[in-house]
Amino acid sequence: MASVRIILFGATGYTGRLTAEAMVRAGLAPVLAGRRHDAVARLADRLAPLAPSPAMQPTIAVADVTDRSSVRRLIEDSSDVIVSTVGPFVEWGDPAVEAAIDAGAAYLDSTGEPPFIRRIFDDFGPRAETTGARLITAFGYDYVPGNLAGALALRRCERSGHPATKLDIGYFVEGTFGISSGTRASAAGVLLAPSFARHSGVIVDRQSTRGRTRAFDLGRGRVWKGMPVAGSEHLALPLTEPGLTDIEVWLGWAGSWTPVASYAGTVLGAIAAIPGVGTGVMGGVRRRLSRTTGQGPDAEARAGARTVVQAEAGDAVGRTLATIRLEGPSPYDLTAELLAWGAAMAATRPVTPGAHGPVDAFGLDALERGCADMGLVAIT
Repeated sequence: MASVRIILFGATGYTGRLTAEAMVRAGLAPVLAGRRHDAVARLADRLAPLAPSPAMQPTIAVADVTDRSSVRRLIEDSSDVIVSTVGPFVEWGDPAVEAAIDAGAAYLDSTGEPPFIRRIFDDFGPRAETTGARLITAFGYDYVPGNLAGALALRRCERSGHPATKLDIGYFVEGTFGISSGTRASAAGVLLAPSFARHSGVIVDRQSTRGRTRAFDLGRGRVWKGMPVAGSEHLALPLTEPGLTDIEVWLGWAGSWTPVASYAGTVLGAIAAIPGVGTGVMGGVRRRLSRTTGQGPDAEARAGARTVVQAEAGDAVGRTLATIRLEGPSPYDLTAELLAWGAAMAATRPVTPGAHGPVDAFGLDALERGCADMGLVAIT
């Protein structure tokens, strides 16, 4: 690891701080990068005692998305790995991706914003192929668990001799759960931006969900509903499963309010699509939701929440062939551990140039083992 630098951009934000701690505990000696020198210096000082040795203590750098050259200077060569937690990504995400592409380096991020995820695959991916850069987006609670659960369900179908063509993936949180200021700001992009799904083997755009929901039987008397969202699964899983024609991802954080949230997303999305109106509405909502930054649930609050993700694979006539349910740590703790693990993997294992999902980047077996080490395991 001595010749490889892992740079955490956005280290002083809420998700960034959790990720920095996970990286230091893992012995990665990250470069902590942020806008203000005093803030990253304080963070490095706080984390230094957690390092396994003085040589593995974190170092610091200063970079700001409003100064793209400062972000580009973070990366020295193609062996570097940059991990970005700077959101909302549709507004602030481009500089880190472009810096990685220019240097032919590895890149991971914590986004859950569908438009940005799609841009990584459709726009940035082809550019990365020409420079040798490796781009692995949405490498957190959204949407690594769904990619893993979906791939495991598909493998079970293949081993039984009944390959699946359809996949439904539901994301839920059990217990008391608060969200960070960054998540609130990013949520505006999820609600206001056009969504997409995979149907009949192609990505289809949709402006409206019309209040659609789907129920998932999660065991122990838990039958929870999710509303349709666009995840990385639509774009990533077909890279290893070309026979997969239909993918839907469902988000159930709102509990009994999920149908209302689904209708609200439809209305807001319609408003945002009005020429001359949508940009102002979207900007106003984001500004309102992001007045405070760097805040989120404390360790005690996170301990009261658990990740629950279920994948159901089926055939063309609607029969369910396999179900995989994963349960594990709270979404924020899981995201931090995933980013630290993904950075270490990107630093030590070859990944082909271009845009990737978690399964095709690192392999299903390695991903399953890594997630199990974090406590994200299949529940039978």
